[in-house]
Amino acid sequence: MEARVQTRVSAYAIAVEEDRLLLTRLSEASPIFDPGLWHLPGGGIDHGEQPVEALARELREETGLKLVAARLVDARTYAVQRHGVRWHLTALFYAVDLKAHAPAVVEIDGSTDAADWIPLAELRDSMLSPAASDALRMLRSGAPRPGDCV
Repeated sequence: MEARVQTRVSAYAIAVEEDRLLLTRLSEASPIFDPGLWHLPGGGIDHGEQPVEALARELREETGLKLVAARLVDARTYAVQRHGVRWHLTALFYAVDLKAHAPAVVEIDGSTDAADWIPLAELRDSMLSPAASDALRMLRSGAPRPGDCV
């Protein structure tokens, strides 16, 4: 049986605080990337929703954190197959400023089962989704960081 093709546009947050990157761990409900990987907070843009609105909503659901400011810094595409679906994902990356406190997953039974600030020095590609790996490379190459967006 041929895999069906699905297209999705998503908005993702690149949030850095004290040399730590805000990440979410993917649960079994993750439709695109493998469970257990650490991923950027964010997700699919709903019909009629603006990208920054989606970003703010996803940040609330996945981390409990409030978006203060966002600046588009990059866009990438990914081709992934999971659960018989061939995904074509367009990812919009935003450097963000957040109203900081300890992150906590708010959405029950969603695609995220944990959220945490993880030291940049401890991050390895093998523990990250492709999008989070790309964000880490952007940060290490001097791409705009949170705080640069206002």
